[in-house]
Amino acid sequence: MTVVQRPPLLALRALLALLALALGFMGNMACAKEAVAVGEEPWVEARMLHLSEELRCLVCQNETLASSRAELANDLRVEVRTLVKQGKTDTEIKEYLVARYGDFVLYRPEVKPVTWLLWFGPFAVLLLALGLGWLYLRDRQKNTAQHALNPAQRAQADQILNRTGPP
Repeated sequence: MTVVQRPPLLALRALLALLALALGFMGNMACAKEAVAVGEEPWVEARMLHLSEELRCLVCQNETLASSRAELANDLRVEVRTLVKQGKTDTEIKEYLVARYGDFVLYRPEVKPVTWLLWFGPFAVLLLALGLGWLYLRDRQKNTAQHALNPAQRAQADQILNRTGPP
């Protein structure tokens, strides 16, 4: 009778784990993109970076254009870079993007009648909540003062609460 030698189970598991890890890395390499080339002119890149810090990613909505990794953000960065190379001023670029995408594209929108709700709305809601809380507490204080127990009611409540036997 011959005994078949099996590889130890632990070694087999380690080999499978290494194989899975290698395949995982290869999958990531297949999906990797080329690094975006830095422009030939450093002043264009510096200005584009400054502008993209002041613009909002339309997909992420809570990130600047500079920090977003969304495809649309990349397209907008290319568009901003093109406008900078065309010699447009920062104001002209912002006006162009606001005309195309609305005030939402600005990370810090200007204070104007259209954006008053955006700027002052949270403070109005806070004041409204404080006012309603004050009214509620004032009304509650009046109601508790009206329902105070007279001495006879207090004595009856003490008698009921201090009973030791069954009711």
